[in-house]
Amino acid sequence: MNFIDLNQYDYALPPELIRKQGVEPRDSARLFVYDTRTDTVILDIFRNIADYLPEQSFLVLNDTRVLPVRLWLSKETGGKIEVFVLMNQWDEGRDIPVLVDRKIHIGQRLRFPNGDCFEVTGQQEAIFSVRLESTTNLPLRDLLDRFGETPVPHYLEGDQTIPEEVLRERYQTIFAQSGASVAAPTAGLHLTDEVFAAFAKKEIVSGTVTLDVGRGTFAPLTEQNFLSKTLHTERFAVSHSVANLLNSAKLEHHPIIAVGTTALRTLESVCHAGKFSAYSGTTNLFIFPPHHFGGAEILITNFHLPKTSLMLLVDAFLRDKGAKRNLIDLYRVAIENQFAFYSFGDSMLIL
Repeated sequence: MNFIDLNQYDYALPPELIRKQGVEPRDSARLFVYDTRTDTVILDIFRNIADYLPEQSFLVLNDTRVLPVRLWLSKETGGKIEVFVLMNQWDEGRDIPVLVDRKIHIGQRLRFPNGDCFEVTGQQEAIFSVRLESTTNLPLRDLLDRFGETPVPHYLEGDQTIPEEVLRERYQTIFAQSGASVAAPTAGLHLTDEVFAAFAKKEIVSGTVTLDVGRGTFAPLTEQNFLSKTLHTERFAVSHSVANLLNSAKLEHHPIIAVGTTALRTLESVCHAGKFSAYSGTTNLFIFPPHHFGGAEILITNFHLPKTSLMLLVDAFLRDKGAKRNLIDLYRVAIENQFAFYSFGDSMLIL
């Protein structure tokens, strides 16, 4: 098969366009609107996004919750070790998958400040498994709440301007409910109660799906990804009630709007022959051009890291809509107009 040249998805970004913390209020982020029907670009503010959306649209939100999964634990020798808990891959009652920043061995204990510890029980490639040995009977989630740090992306690490208590609230959508993500579905970070009120005036309703974002979202693409047409596996769930609402929207020709690439990937995973199904399980779906989208007609997204699966998905969406410009063309316009990129960056609306 012909592999996509990832150099087509590379671009130079001035460092000052990587925003290190979210704007306040959230909906004061800038909005880059691209109408594929007219090849028109409009530059606006996110709080005005309802002005561009069709009445009676159906908005799909990913309500996953980011957990404070980065820990600093003590080795038996007294040294500190960084442990990244892969909560998005963990099933209760089983050993816990983790990543660590240095060499460890099976049988080693990594201690929490309160005396509880992880015992290393196994290793599969770069991922270790650990078992929680608790003298306090605190569940793992409680230990993370007490001792964990929010797992911000690497380009935000070391930024001491955001206290942990602020980051836990800010690197989270206002509608986050369930799930166990290690990164935020960032397209939803701009939404506020005021924006939802504006949606209501246009009879735009919403439904939630859950996809737990994993570190694989940011993993480099390989030849094997294209050969197998698969990516990292992520857990997701679409309820019967939301599947029914999506099918009603399709039947009544109400546009479906995906808020973010995770919501769009979820929709594509459960939409077959134009019909949505309820599902709870995993997806490894890799979407790249060409791809026909059955799950959504409109996409709200952020500006993504170069050469990533997220860029390929958004570009596939543009091409499927017959856009005259590709994603890099639009990114150049955004950069020329000083839009902020990445997790705390500005927003793009593709109509």
